[in-house]
Amino acid sequence: MAIHTPAARHVADPATPRSPLAPRLLRALVIYLPLTLLALLFLFPFYLIVRNALSTNRQITAFTWTWFPASPQWGNLGVLFGDLAAPMATGLQNSALIAIITLVGSMFFSSMAGYALARIPARGSRIVFALILSTLMIPAAVTFVPTFVVVAALGGVNTLWGLIVPGLFNAFATFLFRQFYLNFPREIEEAGQLDGLGHWGIYRYLLLPNSRGIMVALGVLSFIGSWNAFLWPLVIGQSPSSWTVQIVLSTFLTAQTINLSELFMGAAVAILPLVVVFLLMQRYIVEGVALSGVKG
Repeated sequence: MAIHTPAARHVADPATPRSPLAPRLLRALVIYLPLTLLALLFLFPFYLIVRNALSTNRQITAFTWTWFPASPQWGNLGVLFGDLAAPMATGLQNSALIAIITLVGSMFFSSMAGYALARIPARGSRIVFALILSTLMIPAAVTFVPTFVVVAALGGVNTLWGLIVPGLFNAFATFLFRQFYLNFPREIEEAGQLDGLGHWGIYRYLLLPNSRGIMVALGVLSFIGSWNAFLWPLVIGQSPSSWTVQIVLSTFLTAQTINLSELFMGAAVAILPLVVVFLLMQRYIVEGVALSGVKG
């Protein structure tokens, strides 16, 4: 009796034809070469920021190009934080405080509003939802001056609450939370009602724990938007004590003075928190962009 072992079958069977090596290398080259070029193009501005941050003003504006300064000017960092006319430490502190409070507050209020519009039966709720959606169709420039007039009349100029409060309610986040809660299984809510939970208990103990994905996605985008905000902090924060990091950076480039080395060092410091957030939360950033339908 012939014994058919795996080795015998492997020897007996004809060799499986393999694709030639050249087409596979060509296919990989076609795929990865454009991706590599695009990645380098994307990273080039970051390289310029780091290179110019460690250079002197004369090296930055020199006609001859050098890929990296021979003697990096690490002292620019100390000069940046020692400049009394541009309080970078205060700007970083204010930006972090504004971004974190806006993130927490906007997620809290938007999620509550979305739950109320999706699950609490109330007369006129559809009209309220339509009014909230209609605010998305109004350009921000139209409401900028009226918002400033109201905040100024309430004494919000040169205060942190004047920078924070107008951004606490996000109509688009409310819309997304409403759509998310509409698709939430009603059986889970009914089970909570049988256990004696009211609307607040259902929201607190059932919906919030299951909303972490959309909250993190929208929260990351909210943090980035608050950190990069410029026009509203420029108008409200008129004193150096209420400047954000973006306003501090703008003081290095004016019609009278240009301080490129401090500007680039400040930019490197300012983007560092965003780079960390991006590296840690990039999956949620992609999810948030997919939810919002924003193309960039």
